[in-house]
Amino acid sequence: MYLARRNQNWLPEVFNTLFDTDMFPRMHNMSCTAPAINVIEKDNEYDVQLAAPGMTREDFKVTLDEDENLVVDLEKKTEATHDNKNEEKLAERYLRREFSYTKFHQTLLLPEDVDREKITASVEHGVLTVVLPKYTPEEQKKEQKVIEIH
Repeated sequence: MYLARRNQNWLPEVFNTLFDTDMFPRMHNMSCTAPAINVIEKDNEYDVQLAAPGMTREDFKVTLDEDENLVVDLEKKTEATHDNKNEEKLAERYLRREFSYTKFHQTLLLPEDVDREKITASVEHGVLTVVLPKYTPEEQKKEQKVIEIH
Protein backbone atom coordinates (compact mmCIF):
# COMPACT_ATOMS: atom_id res chain seq x y z
CA MET A 1 0.00 0.00 0.00
CA TYR A 2 2.81 2.42 0.85
CA LEU A 3 4.53 1.99 -2.53
CA ALA A 4 1.28 2.21 -4.47
CA ARG A 5 0.37 5.45 -2.73
CA ARG A 6 3.78 6.91 -3.45
CA ASN A 7 3.73 6.01 -7.13
CA GLN A 8 0.29 7.54 -7.65
CA ASN A 9 1.32 10.87 -6.14
CA TRP A 10 2.35 13.61 -8.56
CA LEU A 11 4.75 15.23 -6.10
CA PRO A 12 8.51 14.77 -6.57
CA GLU A 13 10.13 11.83 -4.78
CA VAL A 14 12.03 14.04 -2.29
CA PHE A 15 8.79 15.78 -1.31
CA ASN A 16 7.12 12.39 -0.71
CA THR A 17 9.98 11.33 1.54
CA LEU A 18 9.53 14.48 3.61
CA PHE A 19 5.86 14.23 4.32
CA ASP A 20 5.02 10.51 4.29
CA THR A 21 6.30 10.42 7.88
CA ASP A 22 5.29 12.31 11.00
CA MET A 23 8.46 14.39 10.82
CA PHE A 24 11.13 15.40 8.37
CA PRO A 25 13.51 12.50 7.70
CA ARG A 26 16.43 12.24 10.07
CA MET A 27 19.77 11.98 8.35
CA HIS A 28 22.06 12.30 11.38
CA ASN A 29 21.26 12.00 15.04
CA MET A 30 23.97 11.84 17.71
CA SER A 31 21.81 11.45 20.76
CA CYS A 32 20.31 8.50 22.60
CA THR A 33 17.20 10.44 23.47
CA ALA A 34 16.37 12.90 20.72
CA PRO A 35 14.09 15.85 21.37
CA ALA A 36 10.57 15.51 19.95
CA ILE A 37 10.02 17.30 16.63
CA ASN A 38 6.76 18.63 15.19
CA VAL A 39 6.45 19.82 11.59
CA ILE A 40 3.42 21.96 10.80
CA GLU A 41 2.48 22.99 7.28
CA LYS A 42 0.63 26.28 6.85
CA ASP A 43 -0.43 28.06 3.68
CA ASN A 44 2.69 30.23 3.53
CA GLU A 45 5.25 28.39 5.69
CA TYR A 46 6.37 25.24 7.49
CA ASP A 47 7.04 25.42 11.22
CA VAL A 48 9.54 23.00 12.73
CA GLN A 49 9.24 22.76 16.52
CA LEU A 50 11.85 20.98 18.59
CA ALA A 51 11.09 20.41 22.30
CA ALA A 52 14.12 20.66 24.57
CA PRO A 53 12.99 21.66 28.08
CA GLY A 54 15.54 23.63 30.06
CA MET A 55 17.49 24.70 26.99
CA THR A 56 18.05 28.33 26.03
CA ARG A 57 18.75 30.03 22.71
CA GLU A 58 22.48 29.91 23.50
CA ASP A 59 22.32 26.10 23.54
CA PHE A 60 21.05 25.90 19.93
CA LYS A 61 22.77 26.43 16.60
CA VAL A 62 20.65 26.43 13.42
CA THR A 63 22.38 26.46 10.02
CA LEU A 64 22.05 25.41 6.40
CA ASP A 65 24.73 22.97 5.26
CA GLU A 66 26.49 22.92 1.89
CA ASP A 67 23.55 20.98 0.39
CA GLU A 68 21.07 23.53 1.82
CA ASN A 69 19.67 21.08 4.37
CA LEU A 70 18.52 22.48 7.70
CA VAL A 71 20.93 21.53 10.50
CA VAL A 72 19.96 21.85 14.17
CA ASP A 73 22.64 21.39 16.82
CA LEU A 74 21.99 21.42 20.55
CA GLU A 75 24.75 21.33 23.12
CA LYS A 76 24.58 21.96 26.84
CA LYS A 77 27.08 21.11 29.53
CA THR A 78 26.16 21.58 33.17
CA GLU A 79 28.01 20.79 36.31
CA ALA A 80 26.46 20.28 39.73
CA THR A 81 28.26 22.45 42.24
CA HIS A 82 27.93 23.29 45.85
CA ASP A 83 29.12 26.15 48.01
CA ASN A 84 32.92 26.35 48.22
CA LYS A 85 32.66 28.17 51.59
CA ASN A 86 31.09 25.11 53.22
CA GLU A 87 33.72 22.93 51.61
CA GLU A 88 36.55 24.92 53.21
CA LYS A 89 34.92 25.05 56.65
CA LEU A 90 34.12 21.34 56.81
CA ALA A 91 37.27 20.19 55.02
CA GLU A 92 35.12 18.31 52.50
CA ARG A 93 36.38 16.62 49.41
CA TYR A 94 34.51 15.25 46.43
CA LEU A 95 33.78 11.55 46.47
CA ARG A 96 31.28 11.98 43.65
CA ARG A 97 30.50 15.00 41.49
CA GLU A 98 27.68 15.03 38.94
CA PHE A 99 28.17 16.31 35.38
CA SER A 100 25.54 16.59 32.69
CA TYR A 101 26.20 16.84 28.96
CA THR A 102 23.59 16.98 26.23
CA LYS A 103 24.43 16.94 22.55
CA PHE A 104 22.03 16.60 19.63
CA HIS A 105 22.60 16.94 15.88
CA GLN A 106 19.74 16.77 13.39
CA THR A 107 19.82 17.31 9.62
CA LEU A 108 16.48 17.84 7.90
CA LEU A 109 15.88 17.80 4.15
CA LEU A 110 13.93 20.87 3.06
CA PRO A 111 11.15 20.92 0.48
CA GLU A 112 11.82 22.70 -2.81
CA ASP A 113 9.34 25.49 -2.08
CA VAL A 114 11.20 26.81 1.02
CA ASP A 115 12.72 30.28 0.65
CA ARG A 116 16.07 29.56 2.31
CA GLU A 117 16.96 33.26 2.52
CA LYS A 118 14.04 34.01 4.86
CA ILE A 119 14.34 31.18 7.43
CA THR A 120 14.05 32.38 11.04
CA ALA A 121 14.38 30.67 14.43
CA SER A 122 13.37 31.46 18.00
CA VAL A 123 13.33 29.73 21.39
CA GLU A 124 10.56 30.11 23.92
CA HIS A 125 10.03 27.98 27.05
CA GLY A 126 12.45 25.28 25.85
CA VAL A 127 10.89 24.95 22.39
CA LEU A 128 12.94 25.88 19.33
CA THR A 129 10.72 27.02 16.46
CA VAL A 130 12.22 27.30 12.98
CA VAL A 131 9.97 29.07 10.47
CA LEU A 132 10.52 27.96 6.87
CA PRO A 133 8.69 30.45 4.62
CA LYS A 134 7.36 29.13 1.33
CA TYR A 135 7.97 30.88 -1.95
CA THR A 136 4.89 32.70 -3.20
CA PRO A 137 3.46 31.43 -6.52
CA GLU A 138 4.94 34.53 -8.21
CA GLU A 139 8.41 33.81 -6.77
CA GLN A 140 8.18 30.17 -7.89
CA LYS A 141 7.41 31.30 -11.45
CA LYS A 142 10.48 33.56 -11.38
CA GLU A 143 12.60 30.59 -10.29
CA GLN A 144 11.71 28.65 -13.44
CA LYS A 145 14.22 29.12 -16.20
CA VAL A 146 13.33 28.53 -19.82
CA ILE A 147 16.17 26.92 -21.72
CA GLU A 148 16.39 27.84 -25.36
CA ILE A 149 16.68 24.99 -27.82
CA HIS A 150 19.20 25.64 -30.64
